[in-house]
Amino acid sequence: MLNKIVHSVAPVTLLGAGDASQEVLQTALAIGPELICADGGADHALAFGLSPEAVIGDLDSLSEATRAALPQNVIHAIPEQDSTDFDKALRSIAAPLVLGVGFDGSRIDHHLAALHVLLARPDQRCILLSEEQITFLAPPHLQLDLPVGMLVSLFPMGAVTGRSEGLRWPIEGLKFAPDSKIGTSNEVSPQGADAMTTPVQLQFDQPQMLVILPRAALAASVAGLSAAFVGWPARAE
Repeated sequence: MLNKIVHSVAPVTLLGAGDASQEVLQTALAIGPELICADGGADHALAFGLSPEAVIGDLDSLSEATRAALPQNVIHAIPEQDSTDFDKALRSIAAPLVLGVGFDGSRIDHHLAALHVLLARPDQRCILLSEEQITFLAPPHLQLDLPVGMLVSLFPMGAVTGRSEGLRWPIEGLKFAPDSKIGTSNEVSPQGADAMTTPVQLQFDQPQMLVILPRAALAASVAGLSAAFVGWPARAE
């Protein structure tokens, strides 16, 4: 809780300067109504007619017009250049869940940097939203109630093993790593002839596995992450 700029007992929405549609942002705000911006994400916020509770970053992409339009007490400069604005903002938030919008898009280097931050901050539960998908770091134990046949992709960012129930192709016994075994394009298996949904159970031994799902799985993912009482500890700085 030390060195936090934002404190919330409810989920919050974090808006970045990347591609962000108002529809996706409103989806996030319906779950996390407090809006925080990472640097130039505040330009998006004002363009959408929204006022952020805080703007956090090195402020090199925040326009002068937006800076002048915002109360100075909501702008929090973190001038170091060793981390991204997403990292600066995420590490400055104390909340049970962060919904990130505007952290992917056409620049793959920015997208990869955002995925890096998810791994660097495993103690902070964060879901990245885009037009089509959501992405988050899997906690040690997770249950997701998902529709039968839904796509479930697991992408390792390091060496990790795990167990699963409710997937068409179980993962137990597999040694995942980004340069060898990945788990994309799995799917939810039926549990009974008339079952419309399946409780997918996932367990992992390291904070190294990204879960990538259709955006339709957002509500189930929020519920699953909120119910996952055991999380990863913070990485040593």
